[in-house]
Amino acid sequence: MTAPAAQEKYRLDYSAPHYWIDSIDLDFHLDDHHTRVTAISRIRRNGEHNEPLVLDGEGLLLKKVQLDGRPFSAYVQSATQLTLSNLPAECVLTIETEIDPANNTALEGLYKSGPAFCTQCEAEGFRRITYYLDRPDVLARFTTRITADKAQYPFLLSNGNRMASGDLEDGRHWVSWQDPYPKPCYLFALVAGDFDVLRDEFVTGSGRRVALELFVDKGNLDRAPHAMTSLKKSMAWDEQRFGLEYDLDIYMIVAVDFFNMGAMENKGLNIFNSRFVLANPQTATDTDYFDIERVIAHEYFHNWTGNRITCRDWFQLSLKEGLTVFRDQEFSSDVGSRAVNRIRNVRIIRGPQFAEDAGPMAHPIRPDVVIEMNNFYTVTVYEKGSEVIRMMHTLLGEEAFQRGMKIYVQRHDGQAATCEQFVQAMEAGSGRDLTQFRRWYSQAGTPVLTVRDEYDAVAQRYQLHVQQATPPTAQQSEKLPLHIPLSIALYDSRGAELPLQRDGESVSGLLELTAAAQTFVFDAIAERPVVALLQEFSAPVKLDYPYQDHELCLLLAHARNDVVRWDAAQMLVNRFIIEAVRKQERNEPLCVPEALLFAYGSVLQDQKMDPALATEILTLPGEGTLLELFTSADVDHIHVAREFLLDAVATRHAELWHAAYQCHHIGGDYTTDGAAMARRALANLALLYLARAGLGEERVTAHYRQANNMTDTLAAMQAASVADLPVLASLLADFEQKWQHDGLVMDNWFRLQAGRHDAQTLERVKALLEHPSFSLQNPNRVRALIGSFAANPVVFHARDGSGYRFLRAMLTQLNSINPQVAARMIVPMIQFGRLDSTRKAMIREELQALAQLPDLARDLYEKISRALAQ
Repeated sequence: MTAPAAQEKYRLDYSAPHYWIDSIDLDFHLDDHHTRVTAISRIRRNGEHNEPLVLDGEGLLLKKVQLDGRPFSAYVQSATQLTLSNLPAECVLTIETEIDPANNTALEGLYKSGPAFCTQCEAEGFRRITYYLDRPDVLARFTTRITADKAQYPFLLSNGNRMASGDLEDGRHWVSWQDPYPKPCYLFALVAGDFDVLRDEFVTGSGRRVALELFVDKGNLDRAPHAMTSLKKSMAWDEQRFGLEYDLDIYMIVAVDFFNMGAMENKGLNIFNSRFVLANPQTATDTDYFDIERVIAHEYFHNWTGNRITCRDWFQLSLKEGLTVFRDQEFSSDVGSRAVNRIRNVRIIRGPQFAEDAGPMAHPIRPDVVIEMNNFYTVTVYEKGSEVIRMMHTLLGEEAFQRGMKIYVQRHDGQAATCEQFVQAMEAGSGRDLTQFRRWYSQAGTPVLTVRDEYDAVAQRYQLHVQQATPPTAQQSEKLPLHIPLSIALYDSRGAELPLQRDGESVSGLLELTAAAQTFVFDAIAERPVVALLQEFSAPVKLDYPYQDHELCLLLAHARNDVVRWDAAQMLVNRFIIEAVRKQERNEPLCVPEALLFAYGSVLQDQKMDPALATEILTLPGEGTLLELFTSADVDHIHVAREFLLDAVATRHAELWHAAYQCHHIGGDYTTDGAAMARRALANLALLYLARAGLGEERVTAHYRQANNMTDTLAAMQAASVADLPVLASLLADFEQKWQHDGLVMDNWFRLQAGRHDAQTLERVKALLEHPSFSLQNPNRVRALIGSFAANPVVFHARDGSGYRFLRAMLTQLNSINPQVAARMIVPMIQFGRLDSTRKAMIREELQALAQLPDLARDLYEKISRALAQ
């Protein structure tokens, strides 16, 4: 198995470049197939040496090379590099290249998204535009001039501030842009097209007026205001919470249909997947509204944590991404429900992130080795990276954390920094030694906390014995103890929280684990308490503690921390699933514990509980998350157990579900305030359970027909799908007829059908590949249909291996169309560690077949080779 330039790169091999590029002037003459790019770079040698200048470049037609204005020929060109020799200490290098944007299906570099030109340069896409030092530690000032047909491309956009423009006699026009801040080339952006534009402005805390421009496809202007509101809210929050003000005269966002990622933080010109911009009540769900606000905020926050301070090398990616995810999570929590947002974050960690930690691609948040940089964009780097920042915030407190942030910005503004430098700033701001904490950056895997307790009634002493251990992971067998914040609370038998004290002194409920085993002692505890462990999910760990059902019910009813209440319900569900799988292995009948059913009923009857929190508690964990409870399990058994629980909760509490639906189903105008979204969420969950109880077909149909928003429309379809109601076929047909012209809305339709559990799902998905709304070249469509199928465990992991064969066929095509998307689609196939031996063998066979592809992309090569090695 080979792949082009499939060479491992190591973090410890980092060395500074032999040359710096201080500035670059780019001149684009846009054409679908023959775009001409002239790059004039001011080069400066780094130190005294005679090394050549080695520039990166892929898929480029080299037209001209000049040195200080004269033809230059002392270079060697290869498929991926341009090597220039005998350069002076300082020089001006001019390189002219030609590229073919229309045939760039990889969507890296400059490409066509429908009728528009756009770019995506992170991580290593700029080398597809011109020869350059395509690495994040080379920071240059960019000036860009764009020339194109004025009728086709009236808007010509790039980074920084708009400097000048003009018309040419041949019907073309030009615009020049200048970015005053040095940046790495991965932050370069260019967009050319014809758009509708929403304009606004933001006045910064210092009184500067910033022009805001949001570009969308023609006819979509009514779907842009929520994104603009989210942007202004984000700008205000970053000033208030972090003291960070925007620094250019203009901030632009462009929504495009063809995009590999969610969005990109290019300086001053953010390019977004249209999914995270466009919204109105008829086309977007409550989740879409939330995600748009979150992603807009994330990319804006990158202006300081990513752009003004970037990462030295791609091994430091979590420096900008983990920190910025933490910031966007805090934003969502400050402007919405902190508990609900925290629960949503925890679901991601316990699902896809824990699965990644247990798979062949397990890596620390600051990896040590990689083949393809695009494979760094993982839930570990982003989401676990955010958890590491959150643990620092927990240990240091808000005030010290903010002091650390100010020191970080003061020290490294305008630089390419490292994770180590961020930790050093936190130490300076807090006065704390974070030496052991640094292990979170270098150690992969999910730690397991084993907690046992004992209570001495005579001495009124309660002891917690805590052990930590991290299982071996791929490429890292030995693990050291971590510095783990463990937040706890104690409750008495009536649900009252007990004060924590030791030797007559009050002590904190934030325990700091630093050794492999520690004991924590609490005095003056009058009765055996119930302990709430890992409040707020204070660390990304798994917990082993022998809770009794009545203890979990007490926490669910009385814990002051809402995440603890939710987690108590999760543990009740997990306990049932584990036992139900064991019973199936023994061919024993299933039964749901009374405590679990009682707990769900108590939540439904709690009129004081936030409906959003109730919805989170009453929503069963997905089958992928449940698989993480086992070292080896049959996915069919997990599916049967979850379906059995779904039916039991539906039928036992049918009257309560009916009451919840009647209470929370909202008529009238659609609004996106938190209270309205919370009520819709609970009403729609109630509709699903009623349908599952066999009481909902007429109600589901009416819900669909009366819906005045996409949230309720899809909720009706989802309920019909989960309950396998006969009306589903007509609802799907009606939805298709209404929305087949709109790809983003049709993604919901594709996802729903790929997520069904019946025996016809695979054949349905195959047929939908030919649907007029589907395109294998559009990442959103691929994720919606193929990605949703691969994330449907009971169908994807079919015993006959048909799901694996189908995904292999799709990956074979995507390998040559868009390797980045292919590498993301393969994830469910390589995370096979918890599957039975039969399924593992079938997956291995498909991976071996993929490995034989003659043109296997680096993206797939790395993941396949590691999976086969495991």
